[in-house]
Amino acid sequence: MPTTAIIVPLVAYIALLNIVAWWVMRDSGNSTVAFYTGGRSTHRVVASVAMVGAAMSGVTFISVPGTVLVDGFSYLQTTMGFFFGYVVIAYLLIPLYYRLGVVSLYEYLDKRFGVTEHRTGAWLFFVAKMASASLRAYVVCVVLQSLLFDRYAIPFELNAALMMFMVWLYTRRGGVKTVVWVEMLKTVIMVASIVISILYVVDAMDMGVAEALSAIVGSDHSQMLFLDDPMDRRYFWKQFVAGIFLVIAMTGLDQDMMQTTLSCRTMKDSQRSMMLSICVQVVVIVLFLSLGALFYLFAAQRGILPTDGGMPLVNEVGEGVVMRGDDMFGYVATECGLPIMVGILFILGLVVSTYSSAGSALTALTVSFTLDILNSHRHNADKELVSHDRSRHIVHVALAVVMTLIIILFNHLSSAGVITLIFTMASYTYGPLLGMFMFGIFTSRRIRGGCMPIIAVISPLVCYVVASHSGEWFAGYEFSYEVLILNAMLTMLGMWLCSRRKS
Repeated sequence: MPTTAIIVPLVAYIALLNIVAWWVMRDSGNSTVAFYTGGRSTHRVVASVAMVGAAMSGVTFISVPGTVLVDGFSYLQTTMGFFFGYVVIAYLLIPLYYRLGVVSLYEYLDKRFGVTEHRTGAWLFFVAKMASASLRAYVVCVVLQSLLFDRYAIPFELNAALMMFMVWLYTRRGGVKTVVWVEMLKTVIMVASIVISILYVVDAMDMGVAEALSAIVGSDHSQMLFLDDPMDRRYFWKQFVAGIFLVIAMTGLDQDMMQTTLSCRTMKDSQRSMMLSICVQVVVIVLFLSLGALFYLFAAQRGILPTDGGMPLVNEVGEGVVMRGDDMFGYVATECGLPIMVGILFILGLVVSTYSSAGSALTALTVSFTLDILNSHRHNADKELVSHDRSRHIVHVALAVVMTLIIILFNHLSSAGVITLIFTMASYTYGPLLGMFMFGIFTSRRIRGGCMPIIAVISPLVCYVVASHSGEWFAGYEFSYEVLILNAMLTMLGMWLCSRRKS
């Protein structure tokens, strides 16, 4: 791709980010209250569209289309579970958060158990979100490094620092209020990118839309339900049940994900935005999967034939095109003769999704670290936040620097095994969080002092050992997403053993 085709969309989007940040905060000053809560003034439709963007990242943008070769449309099985998980969030967790008037979700743990459990939950979120957000940012840095920065001999370290500086710049004043509008912008741009890319690919295959739809449905890539083999990681009930608990833990108990919907004016608005959001998400995920199926059909039409497992791909004249499923979108968009607009849309969608996700994560981490860990804020009798702006500004800068350093570390430890392990370990931290909230909501018992940090460490370690040996220990049964459920159950068991009746 020509350099200008990369630089112009990138610069235009960064400029647009800062214009949006200025416009959103032009009448709000530099208020920490607005930074944390968005002023509780977000319209439910804006929140619901923004929530769609919040659920997507650069990793989603690349990976979901790439999974189609091996997994077909099986991701929709998990998405069905997401719907029921959103019902739990909307009608159990959101009323709880609004009733308690929390700014950070983990304040609930303080009110229910005490400061030790509060900070344990906050640290679990901090570790998970810092690792996963840095990894998502790393993905786009790698793509931009190969497509742009290497051409000018600009080191990766400067690439990472520049990206995080831009993220810090647009979030430093607006906080949640800016994040909401940027997430909404992200949703619009990502969906437009996917739809336009689909139309370009359909045209390049000399098909109409109806013909392309028939080709997808009739292909081997369109299987959605896997009901035959319980040992298969794609087995319907494993994916469906795990999807329910995944979305409760990784959305309903995640400050980053919930800060948008909790910025709505009322609890009812927040609930409606949540349910509308999952309906839109289903449509967007179908579009992602359809694009992936079309890419594989297009690649096969052009003689780039996938082998078993999806890697490597080799073309009919024997040239080695070694590729993982995650590489499919970028490769087909930029190297297979499609119009340059498809490549531009790929770069734009990737940058939009990653900048937005990094900004949202940085804001959520700032809120949680300042409120939950430093405890530098308090609430007065009217439940209005009395704040120390200086602490929040220092934390925001420090976390941007830490995230930059972690991105650089990923680059130096770029073994896929290391990155997968870190991402998996980060996702395991949601298991103890889920267990803590479930124990708090469904029991009235109190935890004995000092036990919770130990439980929060032991439970994920036990789950990791069990998941690693599940095939040999359970007659070939392989743990997938359901390891989260085991993690939560072990956490609740540990809490029960270390608890007493409420006096």
